[in-house]
Amino acid sequence: MNTILVTGGAGFIGSDLVRLILDEEPETRVLVYDLLTYAGNLDNLKGYLDNPRLEFIKGSVCDRDAVGQLLASRDVSHVINLAAESHVDRSILGPKGFAETNVLGTVVLLEAACEAGVKRFVQVSTDEVYGSLGPEGSFSEDSPLAPSSPYSASKAAADHFVEAFGRTFDLPVLVTRCSNNYGPFQFPEKLIPLMILNALNDEPLPVYGDGLQVRDWIHVRDHARALLAVLRQGDPGKIYNIGGGNERTNLDVVRSVLQVLDKPESLIRHIEDRPGHDRRYSMNSSRLQAELGWQAGTPFDDGIEKTVQWYVDNKAWLDSVTTGEYRSYYSAWYSGGRTVG
Repeated sequence: MNTILVTGGAGFIGSDLVRLILDEEPETRVLVYDLLTYAGNLDNLKGYLDNPRLEFIKGSVCDRDAVGQLLASRDVSHVINLAAESHVDRSILGPKGFAETNVLGTVVLLEAACEAGVKRFVQVSTDEVYGSLGPEGSFSEDSPLAPSSPYSASKAAADHFVEAFGRTFDLPVLVTRCSNNYGPFQFPEKLIPLMILNALNDEPLPVYGDGLQVRDWIHVRDHARALLAVLRQGDPGKIYNIGGGNERTNLDVVRSVLQVLDKPESLIRHIEDRPGHDRRYSMNSSRLQAELGWQAGTPFDDGIEKTVQWYVDNKAWLDSVTTGEYRSYYSAWYSGGRTVG
């Protein structure tokens, strides 16, 4: 029985991956390592915490001694690094924490993985490392990196370290870069759950600028399946783009949420655009599809309807994560005269 270490495994994407592995790989143990900051939540793993193949340990990826002991003592065979500060807005408010967790934390994991002799190390990155795209075309794995925000800069730096450890120390590394995720258990600082939360409460829905920024949306379960495919079948040393093939403007996404909830578009409030806001992302996932046989299986209209319904049905979860810290962040970011229409 092999053991997969999933850092950030109590977060949005990490917890979905953990649930998928436990459901579909009966011969695999999962070790979740998570600091349980504001977006990490053991309720995301409710119903799985008593599984004998799951072990949870609270800790920071920046703690070199703890990480090294963890990999050595648990006979970890594979690592999937999902531990990250991941919200662009917060990176503008405080870049230093993003450099610490996303860059230093990744280096700590890489060093420990080399010492432990892990079989595979998967670095989970983002399409945002490529920067902004024009109205045509899609990012390939060979597209140059041109990050626009402190968040994307930290992820690009981490990607470089991962590739360097592969070349220098022969660590079997793989990098994935995914488009915008949505689905259950996503912390409501991100666009879709934020719009759902505010619409449910009949509060204004803040939309940056003209709202015509384009993102490629993918359901979190499709992303989790892609990560598992890369872990099991990917070619070490390679990068794999992961896209849902669902390009939508932010404004169209917001309108979709309102339509499902039967709420009026008058709730939309256009606010001052975010500094350095990329205009368009689009991912070419042909390498992943051709080499590993992966396909995104969730049409956006179906996925968004089910996602909205999940938040409606799980209002207690939503209430539990929108307490003091969330309200402080929301007030700090969205106050101060940002509304423009």
